[in-house]
Amino acid sequence: MTTLSDLEQWFSPERLAPYRKACHGHGNRAAELYTWNADISAALWRTLGHLEILLRQTMHARLLTWSRAQHRDDRWYLAIDRQLTNRARLDIQDARQRATRDGKAETPGRVVAELNLGFWRYLLSSHYERILWLACLRGSFPQLPGLRKHVERPVAELHRLRNRLAHHEPIHHQPIYELREKALMVAGWINPAARTWIANGDTTLALLARRPRG
Repeated sequence: MTTLSDLEQWFSPERLAPYRKACHGHGNRAAELYTWNADISAALWRTLGHLEILLRQTMHARLLTWSRAQHRDDRWYLAIDRQLTNRARLDIQDARQRATRDGKAETPGRVVAELNLGFWRYLLSSHYERILWLACLRGSFPQLPGLRKHVERPVAELHRLRNRLAHHEPIHHQPIYELREKALMVAGWINPAARTWIANGDTTLALLARRPRG
């Protein structure tokens, strides 16, 4: 049986300290919680990964259609350059460089694949309400029953969760059930069939039912 001492030796006492604290110093429970945290992080990573791709694809499709009609250019990220924040410009610059490494030709699809969830989150901010949301992006969420801010808020929360997962941070104290529901909710606003498919492969609820004692 793997003990807390084993985990501390492999991954450092500092890394295991939050789990030891959450379990009031009980070593076996801390080891179980660490293992469970890794399992549920993997489950959420799968669900968030599908949502991220779905989100960027729907927003990319709308921006592409809009850019073709308004600028006769598939490179929407260049068409809106003047309206972008400095941070967004840098994100696109870096994405274009990565997309064309090793001599590859630049295509909008390759550039889009290099843009992370944070980029898409900030395109949903109030800064772009008039210039992008009302012009085209609201069509990315045909089932959205509210305003731009109603999708921006959950996407911002999910972006923060994604960053925690990417850095292998503890999430056992996060509102996991609610965050899972928000991920599926956003997916449903984009495409109900896609939401169902993502939910069918999600194992978060089963893992929540097996959460070890703190």
